Amino acid sequence: MPEIVTAHCSAFCYRTFGSGPAIVLLHGFPADGSLWQELVYRLSERYKVLVPDLPGSGRSSLEGDTSLEDMALCVREMLRAEQIDRVMMAGHSMGGYVALAYAKAFPETVVGLSLIHSTPAADDEERKTIRRKAIEIIKNGGKDMFIRQMIANLFASGFKQLSPGAVERITGSCLAMKEQSLINFYNAMILRPDRVEWLKTAGFPVQWVMGEEDNVLPYIKNITNCYLSDINFVSVLNNVGHMSMIECPETLTDLLSDFAGYAYRSRTLV
Repeated sequence: MPEIVTAHCSAFCYRTFGSGPAIVLLHGFPADGSLWQELVYRLSERYKVLVPDLPGSGRSSLEGDTSLEDMALCVREMLRAEQIDRVMMAGHSMGGYVALAYAKAFPETVVGLSLIHSTPAADDEERKTIRRKAIEIIKNGGKDMFIRQMIANLFASGFKQLSPGAVERITGSCLAMKEQSLINFYNAMILRPDRVEWLKTAGFPVQWVMGEEDNVLPYIKNITNCYLSDINFVSVLNNVGHMSMIECPETLTDLLSDFAGYAYRSRTLV
């Protein structure tokens, strides 16, 4: 696994697969890069796929308070290390917030942006309050209980019944994350700015992947954002919750591959 030193992470670790036009897959909270393992091998048949562990997750270190913008700068350093100057950026949930921060900072490098169960909108006050309560639970020793309850809520009910082993595998991976990393991620999400108005002027196509049974980000609430870019690819997946890379990996792989193909073709013509 490659490892680089950045201004915000003394050990920023990532995986690479395949060759060709680049796709970066950014994991959500509280997972790490292994979240994407069901997708990378098929995607790497056509693309060079880069999958980092964001600072504080997986094998990447956490030095202190790290913002979403800091994480985006780590991703930029990864791409520089790999000598990549054009990328399709895909982010799941919190990873989508990092992808948005990256795309705003380095729009000239982005051919397309895929928001997978994610939103450009900032947290409202109710959501911030929920996150702050979660931080207190974690600080008071309730990390394991909190993680187990949270992960169970990420999946559609039918999937949980049919694939309990997959849910438990993700739960086990998330339980390995340190308390301070969880707290840092929550604070970073609370403080993130609203990107709705900016996305209207972004100038690249945007993909929106939503789950019909997403309890974290209901598609009815998020679908109002799907007109923001000049070109939008919109998919609402039936019988899927917040974890399409686990619940329907083949479908998500096809959606990402097709969108990346369009994004690279369209940007080549500009």
